[in-house]
Amino acid sequence: MSIVVSEPRPASGSNSFGVGLVQMRCVEDSKRNLDVALKAVRVAASRGAQIICLQELFRTPYFCQSENIRHFDLAEEIPGNSTEACSALAKELGVVIIVPVFERRASGLYHNSAVVVGATGDLLGVYRKQHIPDDPQYFEKFYFAPGDLGYVVFETEFARIGVLICWDQWYPEAARLIALQGAEVVFYPTAIGGLKGENDPELAAQRSAWRTIQQSHAIANGIYVAAVNRVGYEGDERKGIQFWGESFVCDPRGQVVGEATRSDDDVLVVSCSRELLEEQRRNWPFLRDRRIDTYAPITRRFLDENSTVSDIKRG
Repeated sequence: MSIVVSEPRPASGSNSFGVGLVQMRCVEDSKRNLDVALKAVRVAASRGAQIICLQELFRTPYFCQSENIRHFDLAEEIPGNSTEACSALAKELGVVIIVPVFERRASGLYHNSAVVVGATGDLLGVYRKQHIPDDPQYFEKFYFAPGDLGYVVFETEFARIGVLICWDQWYPEAARLIALQGAEVVFYPTAIGGLKGENDPELAAQRSAWRTIQQSHAIANGIYVAAVNRVGYEGDERKGIQFWGESFVCDPRGQVVGEATRSDDDVLVVSCSRELLEEQRRNWPFLRDRRIDTYAPITRRFLDENSTVSDIKRG
């Protein structure tokens, strides 16, 4: 496993916090995936990471490429094996770990979730993915119920953080609601790549859009954004997904301050500056200038030509 370390600007003490992202390829052996992830967390902590995020559904290959009821056997409860292992490690190392899991809430009820484990080993809370895709080879609606815990912000020992998951990253409303609760950084554990057969220009456009939308969240909200993706090819020879890696962190200006490779397991460590957060929000005070009195229509699914503002106000 290679190491990528980025220092966006010198910072120390309470004016900074260290972010670590673990990018890895997954195999059928869930124990092996857990072991690799735990070793990578140790590497990240040794290089100064204080808040370390694993990728979406890190214990297994991305099983949502097909609809198969046997895959429900992969789910685990919270607390469970993954959170217990990460809790013990978080306490040993004194770090926060974000642990994405396939959550078994009850028989027939499952979520795509992320557990935040504090530096004392305590579970600080859970975020359940809100936006659930149903696209070719991303058949998540078969497996996951939409989240019902809201957009959660966690007060950790090192920073105030938000967690959103993969498809959530395309929705500016979600990032805004995280920022409005005072988050300094939002993490996006992710599983995204190109489908077999897609041409290079199409894939390049998708990767660019994926990065651009998240950079825009950082700019519009004046926060750090950290996206951690899986890597490697998963699926059979006829069809599958080439996960493109390229996990990255961008600062409140939208500048990418650290990124992982496209093809290898990586540990990315970045130092985040609170001084930069303060400076950027002073210079670009988007939160100050929001016209919240004009945004009521955004709660509608779509505004067709027959809709009027008075109709919307009446509900």
